[in-house]
Amino acid sequence: MVLPHHTPYVTPHILHKHYAQAAEAEQHSNLIGRDLEYFSQAGFDMDRIQLKRNAAVAQLYEDAIRNEGAIISSSGALINFSGKKTGRSPKDKRIVYEETSKDDIWWGSVNIKMDEHTFEINRERAIDYLNTRDNVYVFDGYAGWDPKYRIKVRVICARAYHALFMHNMLIRPTEEQLKDFGEPDFIIYNAGQFPANRFTKGMSSTTSVEINFKRMEMVILGTEYAGEMKKGVFSVMHYLQPVKFGQLSLHSSANVGKEKNDVTLFFGLSGTGKTTLSADPNRLLIGDDEHVWSDTGVFNIEGGCYAKCINLSAEKEPDIYNAIRYGSILENVVYNPLTRAPDYDDVSITENTRCAYPIEYISNAQIPCAVDRQPTNIIMLTCDAFGVLPPVSRLSPEQASYHFLAGYTSKTPGTEDGVLEPIPTFSTCYSAPFIVLHPGRYAEMLAERMAKHKVDCWLINTGWTGGKFGSGKRCPLKYTRRIVDAVHSGELAKCEYENFGTFNLSIPTALEGVPRELLNPSLAWKDKEAFNKEVRKLGSMFQRAFALYEKDVEPKVREAGPQI
Repeated sequence: MVLPHHTPYVTPHILHKHYAQAAEAEQHSNLIGRDLEYFSQAGFDMDRIQLKRNAAVAQLYEDAIRNEGAIISSSGALINFSGKKTGRSPKDKRIVYEETSKDDIWWGSVNIKMDEHTFEINRERAIDYLNTRDNVYVFDGYAGWDPKYRIKVRVICARAYHALFMHNMLIRPTEEQLKDFGEPDFIIYNAGQFPANRFTKGMSSTTSVEINFKRMEMVILGTEYAGEMKKGVFSVMHYLQPVKFGQLSLHSSANVGKEKNDVTLFFGLSGTGKTTLSADPNRLLIGDDEHVWSDTGVFNIEGGCYAKCINLSAEKEPDIYNAIRYGSILENVVYNPLTRAPDYDDVSITENTRCAYPIEYISNAQIPCAVDRQPTNIIMLTCDAFGVLPPVSRLSPEQASYHFLAGYTSKTPGTEDGVLEPIPTFSTCYSAPFIVLHPGRYAEMLAERMAKHKVDCWLINTGWTGGKFGSGKRCPLKYTRRIVDAVHSGELAKCEYENFGTFNLSIPTALEGVPRELLNPSLAWKDKEAFNKEVRKLGSMFQRAFALYEKDVEPKVREAGPQI
């Protein structure tokens, strides 16, 4: 309540509205020469819209709060919402069928063909929509920490939240680098607030996420989920690294030991634990999701992390919890309206609650996010909804190739639109939603590098134990962490091993700190008949899924899978 003798406080940008607008225009209209010409030629109405290029974090906060209903959380992170779509829409992903890339693309249900004319229509639709906005945000950054293999990425969007997200997820250029940025190698037109036309040839819904490798452009319509931009960049790197540079792109997290400088790669789909397990206080984080294994070492593709927030706590995941501060963005997280404290246990919006933050917010991040050292260990993470795979198995080289191609896990709720409970799935190369080339090309490169550098490989199950989903329970994180620590210390390599039945896996008979019945799933199940039934069921699923690759692999790789 303002009393008569009180002067109401008025923020300066309201009191001096026109002055503030002039200051903003001066600050952000730094596109000159060829940059300005590019936007004009692309169809942007330069008299109508205000372009904000690489805007300050504070400016993006203000715009998101003023125009998008965002709020500042108690920790200083921005909370915003992606609307109807709270996960990726893989069925709406398209790749343009054109002469420069058509012979390399693995066409099918993952990479659905789109003709060039339809792409042009959607691109025009996106730019037309952006021309109706008062503010259009541009972010120029890099993908790839190794200068030899990096690409320049330009993001053009209409939401401050999307600009802040990509500010966090791409590698942020210095002022000098931005001044000399030049022509981008890849451009994203994000008009996600506006729907695709369902009656346009090749469209199956109002959502369209499409990439054109000839133009090196991506268009987003009908979804405001920020993760589509992140994965679009990854798909481009999944194409360019093997085809153009001869390097191996991987859906993995990576870290390096502080004492031994040993590098570990963690493979796995969303929800399997890549981000959580690679954030280790005893090791330096190279990155949490996307890497390239090059001829000289390992480097991160991204400049930030995109962590799941469900059930997040300072006790279980202190590194991630403490990274959620000013500059971070919480996506679709419920909050207390009085205290503005995030409620990470509330999944009423989605189970796929997320936080994007710059990687330097992790206190023990390896900056720059690259190491000139080959990996020592590979950990393949899976989330087994059947509850039958052991929490850790030591893989032979043939088994490593088999499980990399099979890529078994369970899609966890919320990571994709419409996924409400764990769905067993086989995602080849632990990367099927983002894969661009035939899986055999990635698998062959992986096998060559593993053999050349004598890399040990482990299969770790972070899924259910003592029963399948609904009757068993998820493997406690403390035990999984203990297993990972034993991999790094070398302790696990020295254990005694026994054979795990149908899957022919080598599993440790004992590991200090981990219950014996957990190490061997057959001991954790009370109903042995039910256990054997689930083993046979999952083994049969492996065999059916792997049939797609059988003709492309050696007999010893085919025989490395389950035998029924």
